[in-house]
Amino acid sequence: MRRNRLGSSAVEVTELSFGAAGIGNLFHEVDAAQAAAAVDAAWEEGVRYYDTAPHYGLGLSERRLGEALRHRPRDAYVVSTKVGRVLDPLPPGEPAPDHGLSEGFAVRATHRRRWDFSADGVLRSIEESLERLGLDRIDIAYLHDPDDHAEEAFRTAYPALEKLRAEGVVGAIGAGMNQTAMLTRFLRDTDVDTVLCAGRYTLLDQSALAELLPEAAARGRAVVIGGVFNSGLLADPQPGATYDYAAAPMTLLDRALRMKAVTEAHGVPLRAAALRYPLAHPAVASVLVGTRSPDEMHDAADLLSREIPDAVWDDLRTEGLLTDDPLDEDGR
Repeated sequence: MRRNRLGSSAVEVTELSFGAAGIGNLFHEVDAAQAAAAVDAAWEEGVRYYDTAPHYGLGLSERRLGEALRHRPRDAYVVSTKVGRVLDPLPPGEPAPDHGLSEGFAVRATHRRRWDFSADGVLRSIEESLERLGLDRIDIAYLHDPDDHAEEAFRTAYPALEKLRAEGVVGAIGAGMNQTAMLTRFLRDTDVDTVLCAGRYTLLDQSALAELLPEAAARGRAVVIGGVFNSGLLADPQPGATYDYAAAPMTLLDRALRMKAVTEAHGVPLRAAALRYPLAHPAVASVLVGTRSPDEMHDAADLLSREIPDAVWDDLRTEGLLTDDPLDEDGR
């Protein structure tokens, strides 16, 4: 599988990457055997970049990912995790709730998540992630969703990551968000190697084209794209489908259905076009796909391997469904 370098760092990622939120029990439980099998399937398909975070299942994703990769050659794969949320144990004597959705994850709430973009918080987060993953270094460390913590993220968290990179504790640094404005600021005002942008460069939302992607290309930085299905609508457009984790507006559902008709007229599943589309931009290094089972991983790899005729993109543009012009961040 093709690999791409992240900026001027020595870190290279495969063009398809494994999003490990699912094996951290995102929305519903996944048993340990299925989680391990999903990682094994990714390895079989040639995927060598795996993304996780302490937030994902209160550390469960990191523990499962580390265990699944433990017998693999360390220099053969890349792991990214995130800082910005630390996990504090519940105070002694405070009963832990039964299994339920803990900020979207079906895990027992033995810890509380706490926002912390201080330098000490970054160091603590990295140390605890290394322990859960069972690793001696982190390949990529992202600032995780610093939307409401911009001042602290730029003033204290970013310099802490920069120091860890200089010390070799992490190989590359960046920020991961669902918006483009602050990610563009990171590209302009800091020396990040990469940014992870979720949901803002898809068949339905090209808002990253306004500033983020041109800025990355001009500065030789890499962009990892997540959320290529916009949380479901581009995977299976039908009434009740979700767009950015909410019910899809009818205008977007209609647009997705029209896109599906165009791609399928060429024998191409809409999901395959959605997965391939971001990789055509020179600044995009990898597409991150959330995966919770071997079948989902094999399906993603199969979709990415399919040849997509130029006529698909031509027809989408002719129909006014794909303009390659930046839209706003609501996909309009």
